[in-house]
Amino acid sequence: MCGIVGVHLKSSSVEDQFGRLIVPMLEALTSRGPDSTGIALYRHDVANGELKYSLRAPGPGYRWQELADRLGAQLGRPVGLRPRADDTLLISSAPASDLLDALAREDPQVRVVGHGRAIEVVKDVGAADEVCDRYGIGEMSGYQGIGHTRMATESAVTTEHSHPFAVAADLALVHNGSFSNHASLRRRLADQGIHCETDNDSEVAARYIANEMALGANLEDALLMVLKAFDGFFTLLVSTEREFAIVRDSFACKPAVVAETADYVAVGSEYVALAGLPGITDAEVFEPMPGEVHVWSR
Repeated sequence: MCGIVGVHLKSSSVEDQFGRLIVPMLEALTSRGPDSTGIALYRHDVANGELKYSLRAPGPGYRWQELADRLGAQLGRPVGLRPRADDTLLISSAPASDLLDALAREDPQVRVVGHGRAIEVVKDVGAADEVCDRYGIGEMSGYQGIGHTRMATESAVTTEHSHPFAVAADLALVHNGSFSNHASLRRRLADQGIHCETDNDSEVAARYIANEMALGANLEDALLMVLKAFDGFFTLLVSTEREFAIVRDSFACKPAVVAETADYVAVGSEYVALAGLPGITDAEVFEPMPGEVHVWSR
């Protein structure tokens, strides 16, 4: 049992309050997932041509500035940093492939947990209130975000196994449920040269969706393909730079509630996660039907 939450803002008027909207939602679902907490948050706050890289340190006290200096020397352009707890957000105008290759050469122990023009990923072991406080999530602005509170059932309690899984530029996934055929799909992806970094079944779904989109599918079509390819009981919340989508399996065994107003779309595993949102009493509230895909776009 895990908890998933998400907010997609239609109005920019509350973007500066985004963290204060989503943190209580995560905290409300702590009982569904006390092992680890994570969020993928979206905001456009870097210059045109720059990308953001959410990096996870191999241990406490990591010397991020030294790494940034070495990367800058390799790439021939400055590399910016925004430290947060033991992790950092790295900012660079270098092509993504060049930056990622340089990072792998300089320190392969540093984990990239997300990258793109808008996305920032924070995830760590611990309950929602602890993780959100540690990384200052409540003070962050944004226009969209998806989050997860994890109760580990399929794999270890580590940061690497935590959600969200952000395996392609500006793409993130959170998942409540389990897939019974993830091993065979993992092998199928491996045959195509696509390899998972963990044994978490949710990562397989994230990489499957990323691959389908790389081959030309839009997000809705990729999620319809998930319904055909994956066996199990699941609710998935998936986001891109411009899109926000939810899908439930054909039996809808895992709970999900959606609230929509003129200002936002919000999703939670339980209504209690939505109850404190502004204007919730006037929202259209519904449970997605089995096998339905809902997509909202900016």
